[in-house]
Amino acid sequence: MSSPGDVPPEVLDRLRSIVGRLPQSYEEPAWIGVRWRIRTRTFAHAYTPDLDRHPLYAPYVTADQEPVVLTFRVPVDDLLGLTVGGFPFLRAGWGHNVVAALLGEHTDWTELAELITDSYREMAPKFLAAQVPVPAPGLVSCRATHGRRTWGARAAAPRHSAQPARRHPPERRQLPSLARPEKGR
Repeated sequence: MSSPGDVPPEVLDRLRSIVGRLPQSYEEPAWIGVRWRIRTRTFAHAYTPDLDRHPLYAPYVTADQEPVVLTFRVPVDDLLGLTVGGFPFLRAGWGHNVVAALLGEHTDWTELAELITDSYREMAPKFLAAQVPVPAPGLVSCRATHGRRTWGARAAAPRHSAQPARRHPPERRQLPSLARPEKGR
């Protein structure tokens, strides 16, 4: 089992300043590195991977430092737009909506704060997610400058609204009859 020392202190400090603004989130040691949770659901996890077990990260080793990885959840409709460009965002090897970000001197901490906040909104109960401010309509995310998504429709209609969603009964359609047609009539 590793300790939080696996992640450089300056990276942990930056992540703690982002996560500290999210209601009822907390930090705890994970099986490797550090994770941040809302209730019992992990929304961010920082660690230095074992390159023997995770060779995916081997190309990102520099002479003076091993890669530091942050995994988090993204809305499924944003997954491809975020990971198609490759470095620093990669699909994690698990989960249908999990992204791994390689952290370092190149990290855009404003963008990462938005992504961590989105991950929190994905995992938090609706009433807590509604307490996290959503950027005003018309604002363009810093992700737009990197060829990724813009705030657009999400800002106008946030995923977790403070108002309950209207529920409509599903449409009923007539299924074809499975009975065999009678012969000779």
